[in-house]
Amino acid sequence: METKEKSFSVRDLTLTAMMAAMLAVCSWISIPVLQIPVTLQTFGVAFALILLGGRNGLMAICVFLALGAAGAPVFSGFKGGLSVLGGPTGGYLVGFVFMGLVYILVTHKRENNKLWQAVGLGAGLLVCYAFGTGWFMVVSAAGNSRSIGAVLMLCVVPFLLPDGVKLAGAIILGNEVKKRIRQQP
Repeated sequence: METKEKSFSVRDLTLTAMMAAMLAVCSWISIPVLQIPVTLQTFGVAFALILLGGRNGLMAICVFLALGAAGAPVFSGFKGGLSVLGGPTGGYLVGFVFMGLVYILVTHKRENNKLWQAVGLGAGLLVCYAFGTGWFMVVSAAGNSRSIGAVLMLCVVPFLLPDGVKLAGAIILGNEVKKRIRQQP
């Protein structure tokens, strides 16, 4: 049995590149909070997944991370390089890949259902939090000297409400923009 792989169209590649660029802009909009800045990255990741679908959204996330790893200043504070990815908050950046993968798993064949989008993004964000928090504890001296509860209070709890609002906004805006893009020839 032969399987047909869906290739990327020029439109897919263009939108994917635009979403990778948008992720960089979302990273630059930052409010420093303790050791982990509040950015619009979570919104950008969720928006890319909703607008482009899981596969292309995940590709945009990977392009964004590859640009940052190569040294382009796409991360928070106009930083780039492997040192950012290997630093205390790098796990949250890498966790965006897992967020995309979870979104794909949860929304498979239900990608246009807003409830499943919310479940997929929420579950993906929890996995991103888990990966990022574990990374923070391994890499950060502050993580090594604190209990898991203290690290969660530093790295996750302050971000729950803002990230929930960002996910809801991404679902609403992403679906509306997707509808308008589909109307274009």
